[in-house]
Amino acid sequence: MTKRLFIFGLGYSGLEIAQLAKAEGWTVAGTCRSAEKAASLRAGGIETHVFDGTAPLSAAAFGDSSHVVCTIAPGHAGDPALRLATPLLRQAPWLGYLSTVGVYGDHGGGWVDEETPPSPGKPRSLERLAAERGWQAMALEAGAKLDIFRLPGIYGPGRSALDQVKAGTARRIDKPGQIFSRAHVADIAATVVKAMTSPHPGSLYNVADDLPVSTGEVVAFACELLGVPVPSSIPWEEAAPAMSDMARSFYSESRRIRNDKIKRKLGVVLKYPTYREGLTAILKAPQP
Repeated sequence: MTKRLFIFGLGYSGLEIAQLAKAEGWTVAGTCRSAEKAASLRAGGIETHVFDGTAPLSAAAFGDSSHVVCTIAPGHAGDPALRLATPLLRQAPWLGYLSTVGVYGDHGGGWVDEETPPSPGKPRSLERLAAERGWQAMALEAGAKLDIFRLPGIYGPGRSALDQVKAGTARRIDKPGQIFSRAHVADIAATVVKAMTSPHPGSLYNVADDLPVSTGEVVAFACELLGVPVPSSIPWEEAAPAMSDMARSFYSESRRIRNDKIKRKLGVVLKYPTYREGLTAILKAPQP
């Protein structure tokens, strides 16, 4: 079988998946929204096509792709890849869709796993669940294997608490009982690439690290690594009025994500099992 991976959405996670797949011998192509970014990615060695959700992707761009990953967030009009590229998607034996743990809704800091029924409480999470079901229906009709990866907060180089501390934007907001799960972008990419070649039926996977904690705890550790004072915590009641609607919405739900299935079914070994290993590695990595 041809090992050609096509990625809808070469953003932060999509590009990490592309680079890992290329390193493991895959031919990789994908999309982005602008011609400028497409030119930049092509210069970096990734075949890139413009797909902004307003016009179909050409069959020539899709080529003989055997595997497809979609990282694009849906909107009010649904998933753009499903809406405009379904005839092409039906040709691929394996499909991967990157979703969000937001589809579980609020669990008051309790644990959830892949057997937990979805109960989304936010409009964007409702859209994600609708997209998941659209991909499931399309894959079933096409006879393709579909893996859905539900992701928590994503961090990595250039997008972590270290960057927030350096920029002076990190805050320790004290909302008792508020817990977040997170995943390093490298572990997300490794899990997706592992699933692409593992002999299993299509499934649903939570991709998260081993240690859900408050954001304040992560910020404090980032400050310690950088040798700067840890900012005082701000009570939720004091912080909330000044926050954007989007920021407040992140604090409206609390849950801990179990990751046992990716280890048991796919044999995933997390490179960064907690934020401590992840942030330490980011700090030690050579700066571009």
